[in-house]
Amino acid sequence: MGSHFKGKPPLTHVIEARRKGKLAASEIHGTELPGHYSAAADSAKETAVLLVVLSILLTEWKVPVLELHRFVLILLTAWLVWKVGRSAVLGWMRLERLHRLIEEERWEIEHHRPQEKEELTALYKAKGFSGQMLEEVVEVLMADDNRLLQVMLEEELGLSLETYEHPLKQATGAGVGVLTAIGATAVGFFYLPSWGTLLCAGVVIALAAGAVAHLEKNRLTPAIVWNLAIGALAAGFAYFLGQFQ
Repeated sequence: MGSHFKGKPPLTHVIEARRKGKLAASEIHGTELPGHYSAAADSAKETAVLLVVLSILLTEWKVPVLELHRFVLILLTAWLVWKVGRSAVLGWMRLERLHRLIEEERWEIEHHRPQEKEELTALYKAKGFSGQMLEEVVEVLMADDNRLLQVMLEEELGLSLETYEHPLKQATGAGVGVLTAIGATAVGFFYLPSWGTLLCAGVVIALAAGAVAHLEKNRLTPAIVWNLAIGALAAGFAYFLGQFQ
């Protein structure tokens, strides 16, 4: 028992395991919002900022129209591939961490059943169970290894298996975000060549930030304002640095 708990009480071991689970569940987009939504929102905002900076630099440097179109097409194609591929890789890495934790917990159940029972008892005692009811709950869960594995993953490590989605779904979200931002800024550029790109990019950033804030139940106005402010700051740096040729 000492080697499993490392000389600590079962509940302390559970708390440390919960921290480990939270670390494994974390990703670049966070743990609460489904990955494909975050990937779409982040990709849309990043693409919008990229296009604003690109528009400012190409305008300041007076790039010929034919070269401009070719350059933008190549850059955005490469950017789309990068964002989609990166989201897929991040998704696969997250699933690998999950599978590793599942196998570690399965091994503990198979080789340290008494200690797992102590952890389970400590968990449900902390939830308010006691006496005969506590014993019955623990015995029922210990009788089924698959159910025990799920309970330990969710209760001990704090993992919610339903939040893990397929990496290709996250990649699709990223692709949709990039293409949405490109489409919106393209409309702005063709209808209002002078400032349409800036306007539509701002709208994309605001909508993406607002959607994420709404889904995560965060404050809407600060999220939109901060994202627009950071985008404007990036655009300002691009403009002033573009003056030096």
